[in-house]
Amino acid sequence: MTQPTPQRTGYVALLGRPNAGKSTLLNRFLGQKLSIITRKPQTTRHRILGIKSLPGAQLLFLDTPGIHHARKAINAAMMGAARSAIADADVVVIMVEAGRPAGEEEALLLQFIEGSRANVVVAINKVDRVRKDAVLPQIAEWSERLPGAAIVPISALEGDGVNSLEKEIVARLPEGPALYPEDQLTDLNERFFVAEIIREKIFQLTGEEIPYATAVTIDEFEEVPDRKLARIQATIYVEKDSQKGIVIGKGGAKLKEIGTAARLEAERFLGVKVGLKLWVKVDPNWTRDEREVRRLGYNW
Repeated sequence: MTQPTPQRTGYVALLGRPNAGKSTLLNRFLGQKLSIITRKPQTTRHRILGIKSLPGAQLLFLDTPGIHHARKAINAAMMGAARSAIADADVVVIMVEAGRPAGEEEALLLQFIEGSRANVVVAINKVDRVRKDAVLPQIAEWSERLPGAAIVPISALEGDGVNSLEKEIVARLPEGPALYPEDQLTDLNERFFVAEIIREKIFQLTGEEIPYATAVTIDEFEEVPDRKLARIQATIYVEKDSQKGIVIGKGGAKLKEIGTAARLEAERFLGVKVGLKLWVKVDPNWTRDEREVRRLGYNW
């Protein structure tokens, strides 16, 4: 009599330098957008759980901030989120960019996973941007750095190699029952994702300095079921009066642009009409003061 295939369930930490493509890969695995994505590095600040249920397996993906040296309280919180994901992980996926030599970030990441119980898989991402033979030296390099680790070239953006990567991950998950209902996508609430949507639009619609100086809190979130409406009030925090002026813009034009873009995406995400009001406040120490960082929702 054929034995049934055992159920496998486990946490899968997605790790790599800023802009390695971790959030794009998470969204690709899930088949829909969960983590915000921009062209700017260090967009992801939180540890984000994405749940994928397959026949016989449940993968609990942990999207993490890009690995970097922490110089401010907010950066220490981001690296704390990455370290906590490693501590919980059954499988660690190290994401590196095709054609880009390993550097300080990769060395720091290897320090982070030293002593971890997790199985390791290396995903060489963005292979759609380089010649195939350019990836071969990286495969050899990572085979030497991590003997026994699976190394899978992928394009998270195009989807190439992602199914192969998923199979390598599943094969390394421990046996165990599913931890979440099969239709559940995450453990985070709607308020969190609306704040992330607003922050994404700030990244996309303002210059280099501004996104890294901003945080977003949801002050009110009122659902009106009979009208299929959500009324949301949020505050954008910046460090300087000059930054506040840039976010608001001449005659409030920039804030209106951010608000409109965020409202439309929030409507798609929530499936209801959204009334969104935004305020901008100055908090000079929020990126440096640990208490302020925690107050604004970033935890170690």
